[in-house]
Amino acid sequence: MSQHHAVRAAVFSAGSWGTAVAKILADAGTSVIVHARRSEIADAIKTLHRNPGYFPDIKLPTALTATTDPATALGGADFLVLSIPAQTLRTNLAAWAPHIGPDTVIVSLMKGIEQNSGLRASQIITGVTGVSADRVAVLSGPNLAREIMEGQPAAATVACPDEDAAHRFQKACHTSYFRPYTSTDVTGCELGGAVKNVIALAVGIASGMGLGHNAQAMLITRGLAETTRLATAMGAHPATLAGLSGLGDLVATCSSPLSRNRTFGTHLGQGLSVKEATAATRQTTEGVKSAEAILALAHAHDIEMPITKVISDLLHSKVALNEAAAALMQRPTKPER
Repeated sequence: MSQHHAVRAAVFSAGSWGTAVAKILADAGTSVIVHARRSEIADAIKTLHRNPGYFPDIKLPTALTATTDPATALGGADFLVLSIPAQTLRTNLAAWAPHIGPDTVIVSLMKGIEQNSGLRASQIITGVTGVSADRVAVLSGPNLAREIMEGQPAAATVACPDEDAAHRFQKACHTSYFRPYTSTDVTGCELGGAVKNVIALAVGIASGMGLGHNAQAMLITRGLAETTRLATAMGAHPATLAGLSGLGDLVATCSSPLSRNRTFGTHLGQGLSVKEATAATRQTTEGVKSAEAILALAHAHDIEMPITKVISDLLHSKVALNEAAAALMQRPTKPER
């Protein structure tokens, strides 16, 4: 049987990135069912072929359907695609785990580090479900959901220890506008995706404060350096951080006004409090939740991450906004490498 008829994916849930990936999969010929928490969202996807909560102006593929029942969504699924906030993954996945098939490959779209435990999404998935690491993949790259919903060109990395599983998901999501590459470096892909959100907060703050492109480029470049230091200390390959899930994702998230982390940082740079910026941004901002956990990982591996530290301190009111830039610029000088 052809892939078009054989491959089935369940996407949890119906947020902006989950909706975008569901569209990619459906456009690639994969049979897709979205799990939505709210019945009105599921009904709208099924009958109106639109998601009124996100992108109400864009029509979804007619073959894409939705449900509020996790068992229905997961029945016969080749892939479970998870797109939920990293901090709620453990609780939600525990409820869904009994419905996951014995051969289902779990694909994480999440770009955060769990608070308190310091675990990456793939580690939480194996711990909660008991599945082997070979059945857990990560999709990560410079993927702004709005652009993808509009069919604009994009690329990403599919990372999985099992190369065959990575290739199968690559085929399931390859379209004329979305080009997936494969990798076995799950650690590098996940850390690139998580740390870039913190760096994007810093770039947003700089923009909000009226600092120029020089400052923003400095933060992106030095942010990549500290991301690479941490990732390689945890076993990642340096080339991964120079790829789509590293540099590519970092540039897109730090540069685009569509980026919620950059937007959140801009609000902070303009003088809003964390609470006010949260209300203004209105969507999950993974960098805010993950900054402290990432800094704890850096301390555990004896890695210096000055940008991450300043952002964590700022978020927790340990430094004032006007002190943050000075804290970075007044650090001792040293060789670049």
